[in-house]
Amino acid sequence: MTKEQYQNAIEWLFVQMPNYQIDGQKAYKPGLGNIIKLCNFFGNPQATLKTIHIGGTNGKGSTSNMLASILQEQGYKVGLYNSPHLIDFTERIKVNGKNAEKTFVYDFIQRLKNLPETILPSFFEFTTIMAFEYFRQQNVDFAIIEVGLGGRLDSTNIIQPMISAITNVALDHQNILGETIEEIAAEKAGIIKPHTPIISGDENPLVKNIIRKKAEENTAQWIDATTISHQYETDLQGKYQQKNIRVAIALIEELKRMGITISESAIIHGLKNVQKNTNFIGRWYEFSQQPLTICDTGHNQAGLEEVFAQLETMPQYKRMVLGFVNDKKIDEVLQILPKNAEYYFVKPSIFRGRPPKEYEEQLKKSGIKYKIFNEVNEGYLTAKQECMENEMIFIGGSNFVVGDFLEKNLVV
Repeated sequence: MTKEQYQNAIEWLFVQMPNYQIDGQKAYKPGLGNIIKLCNFFGNPQATLKTIHIGGTNGKGSTSNMLASILQEQGYKVGLYNSPHLIDFTERIKVNGKNAEKTFVYDFIQRLKNLPETILPSFFEFTTIMAFEYFRQQNVDFAIIEVGLGGRLDSTNIIQPMISAITNVALDHQNILGETIEEIAAEKAGIIKPHTPIISGDENPLVKNIIRKKAEENTAQWIDATTISHQYETDLQGKYQQKNIRVAIALIEELKRMGITISESAIIHGLKNVQKNTNFIGRWYEFSQQPLTICDTGHNQAGLEEVFAQLETMPQYKRMVLGFVNDKKIDEVLQILPKNAEYYFVKPSIFRGRPPKEYEEQLKKSGIKYKIFNEVNEGYLTAKQECMENEMIFIGGSNFVVGDFLEKNLVV
């Protein structure tokens, strides 16, 4: 397999299949019909795995990587399925922090091309069955599966996990999951399975109640992670990570109750070495110190509020490189922007990336100091050029802004 053959295969996967990353809502295929057919076609590899299912609006990526790191420190072989990727497709499927082998991805895509015409999966369904099969072939001890979108109708919901978690619930993807917190919480709670413990990480009593009731309906133990107090530290920066640690600890405690050996040392070292163990980047990721440059993939209102609130506590003048996708409500974002800052609005390179020209009238009315650019790196390089001593750069607003930036600037 040549580099060109691999790239052509990945492009085929992206172009041929409805892909939420590219097409948004029209690519979303709710329901488990297709993934059931796909799994049957490939011999149901997910049924051979010990899985842990992690959903939620924000924090599910951080929590799943924390959990993977702890289990790896204990000596287990851990599969990890996250989305979306930032730079390379293989980031979505990892075993002990190493991306899936490109030869496997290439060969599996050739098999996907020969599916019966009765199976018409989405991009995410294809990726999900690819992860299941890779973890089966790698003979992992545990497979940590992050929900793609929602929960109840997400293709990952075909698994029968040992334990599940819902990190939190906030407004996001309302055009798909519902306009209210209650509707979205009900969708997220759809991952709860009969007699399967569910960890709940949301502090909102309304959300807690919805998840607890769903657990009761399924005779599933409901565990409130918000009651956990701890002294653990993690290398994942961002104050919001303290909430994710609680969910990870609750998951570990429940796994220990199931008889799985996990030492205190593994917990301590696992949390302190998440990036090293899992190669997880993008969450309050310090790209450089001169100038201080931080990236964060927070993109919905709740996530951005957490990130911007932390930025507000930092004394440096901020140069903010921000970009959004088409469904972002710009007015809501403008209300929470840090005040001590200058803005560089950019367009993410994906098809759904929103050109800043489209919302420039709103920018003018907001009174902030800004410039607009057609692509992410142009905005970043201008911010860097204009950055003075004791100033910092922040890059975010979308997974795809961070992905574009890291693809151009991260030396691997």
